[in-house]
Amino acid sequence: MPPPTEPDRPFEEPRHAQLFATTHALAAAGVFAWPDWAAWVGAAISRADTKGAPRDGSTYYEIWLEAFEAFLRDRDLADASTLTELRDAWAAAYLATPHGEPVDLAAGRAAR
Repeated sequence: MPPPTEPDRPFEEPRHAQLFATTHALAAAGVFAWPDWAAWVGAAISRADTKGAPRDGSTYYEIWLEAFEAFLRDRDLADASTLTELRDAWAAAYLATPHGEPVDLAAGRAAR
């Protein structure tokens, strides 16, 4: 992954930081062991490489998110319908949010 474009900005988008923080928080809470997750996401990155994903880091967090959702389902920590509901709520919230404003998930759920 290429270095961040701004020294004080380690994530390109807030959602990347949120995904990273959520993953770390669940591991820190003992929901799963970090080495298990690291192996899982490593395998997902290898599969993406095999399928021709860009190697410039531009799809890193999309791969992370897909792997994270699959990991949660595989460990019975979340079911597919709940993850779909959350994804749809985030999409609705994002589309309803004026440019430059923070995305409010509650607003996305209400819009659905």
